[in-house]
Amino acid sequence: MSESYELGIVGGGPAGAAAAIYAARKRLKTVFITSEWGGQSTVSTDVQNWIGTPSISGTELAANLRKHVEAYAGEWLTIVSPALATGLTTHDDRVEMTTNKGVFQAGAVLITTGANRRKLEVKGAAQYDQKGLTYCASCDGPLFADKDVAVIGGGNAAFETALQLLAYCKTVTLFNRTDTFRADAISVNAALTNPKMHVIKQSEILEVVGDKFITGLRWKDSQSGKEEVLPVEGIFVEIGLIPNTAWTGSAVEKNEIGQVKVDPRTHQASHPRIWAAGDCTDGLYHQNNIAAGDAVKALEDIYMALRRV
Repeated sequence: MSESYELGIVGGGPAGAAAAIYAARKRLKTVFITSEWGGQSTVSTDVQNWIGTPSISGTELAANLRKHVEAYAGEWLTIVSPALATGLTTHDDRVEMTTNKGVFQAGAVLITTGANRRKLEVKGAAQYDQKGLTYCASCDGPLFADKDVAVIGGGNAAFETALQLLAYCKTVTLFNRTDTFRADAISVNAALTNPKMHVIKQSEILEVVGDKFITGLRWKDSQSGKEEVLPVEGIFVEIGLIPNTAWTGSAVEKNEIGQVKVDPRTHQASHPRIWAAGDCTDGLYHQNNIAAGDAVKALEDIYMALRRV
């Protein structure tokens, strides 16, 4: 027999943690389900944009989130961790969350399972991850002030990263696989007009090279086949996100890459008993502070929806 709650929260990053704390304070009988704590920032050695904390490691941030949530465990908040969500089933009067620890029922569910950045799969990329190679300019960009860096990707995220880095890096070289960019023209033009910006089109990344830290990026011209090494001290990878939403099945509408479609005002999904917040949604921007704020916004709407019943 499954356990029943007013609210189920799935995901232990900044979004899930923020929602769990608010839910407990509002005395919503809540089950909080997570396989791990902290979200994507756990891989960052120095997070400098978590508001109120000038500098914190990703592991410390995850520990703080866990500590804060666990402080509210008790009558109103049940924590189920580590637990992996494997299914989501909707009914007129409830939603069922299937996990490897059992089935949990709730009158409403908030999905905060985040996303994983698509990894660069070339020689040296894993070896130098967080040793000059990073997937988060907002987290790590300022560490590369006055240095030569590279950005890999041709979409909006890549050009937004480039524009951010241009504010303090010595040079920024963007590598794009094709001759055209997927980013919007305004972002592209803004970057290309900066004298510190360089673009290499029709390029194939072959290897990340270095010693203790990154010293360069080996690449090949896709047309000529010529190989070169560009000396850089930082590499920012922006080749897409993979949202952690496969477990939701067909319970909610998702876009072509699997992000949950939400109302930006309330963060309600396509089903009236389901909300979503953070990197698993189709929101325009994804960062720790945004995820936490969106989750609080969703929680406020969930509270009103449950109390109106």
